[in-house]
Amino acid sequence: MNDTSIIVKDLSIKLQGNIVLDSVSFELKQGEHLAITGASGSGKTVLAKALSGQLFTHGNVEIHFDDDSVLKPRLSFVEQHYHFKNLSNVSDFYYQQRYNSFDAEDAATVEHELKQIDKDPDAVDIWLTRLNMQHRKHSSLIQLSSGEHKRFQLIRAFLIQPQIIILDLPFSGLDVNTREHLHHVINKAATLGTKFIIVTDENEIPSCITYMLTLEKGKIKRFESKEAFETTQNYSYPVFAPFISRHLPVAETAINFTDAVKMVCVTVQYGNKKILQNVNWQVKHDERWLVKGSNGAGKSTLLSLITGDNPKAYANEIYLFDKRRGSGESIWDIKKKIGYLSPELHWYFNKNITCFEAVGSGFFDTIGLFRNLTARQQKFVLQWLDFFSLSHASQKQLATLAEGQQRLILLARALVKNPPLLILDEPCQGMDHAQTQNFVDMIDVLCLQLNKTLIYVSHYQHEVPECIDKVLELQQGNQKIYSINKKTAIAV
Repeated sequence: MNDTSIIVKDLSIKLQGNIVLDSVSFELKQGEHLAITGASGSGKTVLAKALSGQLFTHGNVEIHFDDDSVLKPRLSFVEQHYHFKNLSNVSDFYYQQRYNSFDAEDAATVEHELKQIDKDPDAVDIWLTRLNMQHRKHSSLIQLSSGEHKRFQLIRAFLIQPQIIILDLPFSGLDVNTREHLHHVINKAATLGTKFIIVTDENEIPSCITYMLTLEKGKIKRFESKEAFETTQNYSYPVFAPFISRHLPVAETAINFTDAVKMVCVTVQYGNKKILQNVNWQVKHDERWLVKGSNGAGKSTLLSLITGDNPKAYANEIYLFDKRRGSGESIWDIKKKIGYLSPELHWYFNKNITCFEAVGSGFFDTIGLFRNLTARQQKFVLQWLDFFSLSHASQKQLATLAEGQQRLILLARALVKNPPLLILDEPCQGMDHAQTQNFVDMIDVLCLQLNKTLIYVSHYQHEVPECIDKVLELQQGNQKIYSINKKTAIAV
């Protein structure tokens, strides 16, 4: 039995001259586990990093055993994205890289990376099976989907067999079945003595959790037992002016088309593995689609064929805005008609630029801003920042914002040029409850008032806009198409 206890006393952190944690104090005794909740920007991830020893802090974090000695036990921190190096010892990746097979050859495989932690092949296989990753054992890390990356991170953490595991939004990006299974794995490990501290949404609290800590602007708003938290349920998030009541800062566009997307018997294969098989799909003007499927089903690959990021588009019969791919258009001709956001784009985006520059780059579909904006373009950038209540962050580096706020900046980037087609792949990852609800309402307004064509991906039912009435479901590369009434589809 793990007798580890944790005492946090007056923990404070200042980043970029701003206080992000302010005199945080709490105690976890042996057998107790903590969930950290709060609005985006409240300091949740910063607290998790501080507890894992990754940040310089004022105050104390003490870890005690039953003999009262202060030690540093084996601790594993699982952040939202795993940063790895390729076989050439380089970590400078770009987000289209997973679709280029020649680049994937220089990336470590799942098995290779896990055996750096535990050389016992049986132990590796056991955890691959537990989190349904056995079929990806020999895949390169660069080719994993966002959900598969999360499962890989979790397997890596469990192989270390630490006394303490700190998880930052572990359920984000996982399909329904994997989320349920992860709950079981966490609860089982807790009974065997592993102590858990989990940054999570209040709707994803494993049963092993004993205490809830809610942050607000870097301070503890509530610290109480899970039972007390569930009884009162009086937590709240900052109230923003609803997006639905605001004026949409829409640039003028004039693009006429019948079909935004048309795919004919589209097949994508890497080696012996078929990602997509004979997909036939047509997205007409003004239609709103949900693309669903389990982690690794091929959703991101499908979208990459549309956005121009996957070279295999040229080996298939694909039409975009009534023109066949490969008929002379450049990748920039394609991108200028599409507003796009995905977890991969967020991971590899240049976070050293300012938020103003990040939004402005949407006019040119670049990862940084390399051209001067016109006065009109600058006006739209400022209007979108104001629309998302982020005007105060205009000149701040993107990296200094909370994860959910970064995602809103990149959403503004996707919308700033008023594209006729929006492709939003898990756009609400990292957002808090209020941000998510406001964003979903805004998408409904945008699509219905401005006749936007939408392709949307989410694993959560509450993140699906009501304007969506068609579904493309991928199952092991095969397709299933059907209509829905409002939000009757169960997201996976």
